[in-house]
Amino acid sequence: QVQLVESGGGVVQAGGSLRLSCTASGNMVCITFMAWHRQAPGKEREWVGHIRSVGDTEHFGNDTYYTDTVKGRFAISRDDAKNILYLQMNSLKPEDTAVYYCQAVRFCSGYMAQDREEYWGKGTLVNVSS
Repeated sequence: QVQLVESGGGVVQAGGSLRLSCTASGNMVCITFMAWHRQAPGKEREWVGHIRSVGDTEHFGNDTYYTDTVKGRFAISRDDAKNILYLQMNSLKPEDTAVYYCQAVRFCSGYMAQDREEYWGKGTLVNVSS
């Protein structure tokens, strides 16, 4: 019902910047938040940050959250008109090397836990060289 396609990954040197995009399509009703996750080789998938929608609307404001390791360096934003989620990554470190995944979660007011829906993109690789 929701399709997510990431783009923008690539190879960058430490200290550089990269902007990832996640284009969403489909039914965006009650998408509670959209998030970025990443998974480095041999490690568990890690939550990077997310942006919350306003109530059950399709409007995403500036209510963002980040894991401590990226706070101050990464910024999540969303173009509501185009349904594009962005991850601006600055001051990149080799530790940021990972496949980055886009996630959308649908959880309308009044939903039971079993009604929760989550969607994932296929990921885009970010390789930060030292």
